[in-house]
Amino acid sequence: MPALAAVRAANAAFSPAYFPVAVFVGGTSGIGRATAEAFARYTKGNAHIVIVGRNKSAADEVIASFPKPTEPAAKHEFVHCDVFLMRNIQATTAALRERLPKINFLVLSPGLLKFRGRDETAEGIDKRLGLHYYARWKFVYDLLPLVRKAKDAGEDAKVMSVLAPGHGGPVNLDDLAMKKSYNFAKAGLASPTYTDLMFEHYAKENPDLAFIHIYPGLVATPLIFASHWAFRPLNYLLKAFATTPEDCAEYMLYGLFQTEKGFSRRNQTGDDIGDYRHYGSEEERERVWEHSKEEIERALAVKIDAA
Repeated sequence: MPALAAVRAANAAFSPAYFPVAVFVGGTSGIGRATAEAFARYTKGNAHIVIVGRNKSAADEVIASFPKPTEPAAKHEFVHCDVFLMRNIQATTAALRERLPKINFLVLSPGLLKFRGRDETAEGIDKRLGLHYYARWKFVYDLLPLVRKAKDAGEDAKVMSVLAPGHGGPVNLDDLAMKKSYNFAKAGLASPTYTDLMFEHYAKENPDLAFIHIYPGLVATPLIFASHWAFRPLNYLLKAFATTPEDCAEYMLYGLFQTEKGFSRRNQTGDDIGDYRHYGSEEERERVWEHSKEEIERALAVKIDAA
């Protein structure tokens, strides 16, 4: 486990010879926001940074905190996208593919904490599973050509999902969409496993790219301490053990920068955990992949009343 000071020193050594393009999905709050801010700080603002989310005012605050760049090509922007719906993601990624020359770093951290039962979007996808898995699958699938362009130019080309490697569970091939037996615990175990299997599939097809699944641990974000009444009586206790978003962001960037290629599973201090508590066979991996593709195509085909 590297000390925080060592992690900061390693991150500070990041000085690419190329001009970096980074996309942060879920970068308006919590871990995503702190990671985007840290990335901007280490690049001294000299990067093209895209923050994708729903809250423009929050994004404006984040961007205002970035260092003022000295490179003419530097650009910091917000792209609005309600990532609950697959069709919104498809429209957003199509627009990004048209105007971005490449993506060096694609960081995915949208999250939702709820204890109620299955809560579907208008497209028929559970909101929690959607944010933690299907939305991320869709972003990676659609934007991978831009990540590939970065690698073909001899640059860093990395995708990172901030979720929970080592905290998943067995695959239920009879109910991959969790429409028959949904509950809070099962949904929480499914998304990390699906993410592992998704990134294994991508890494198998793109062995020269980097795919990182990283666990942030308990972090003092609004998602934990403001979003659910059940946590409020425990706030003081939780805060005593929780990492600040700023410190967490250092470890997230460390895991991102340290992974050169292939699939990497990392813990809250950026250490590679290998196959620790890994679930899913090769057959299950491909079944989950095909299910994901079919489920998203089904969601996109759903007709939604414009009203």
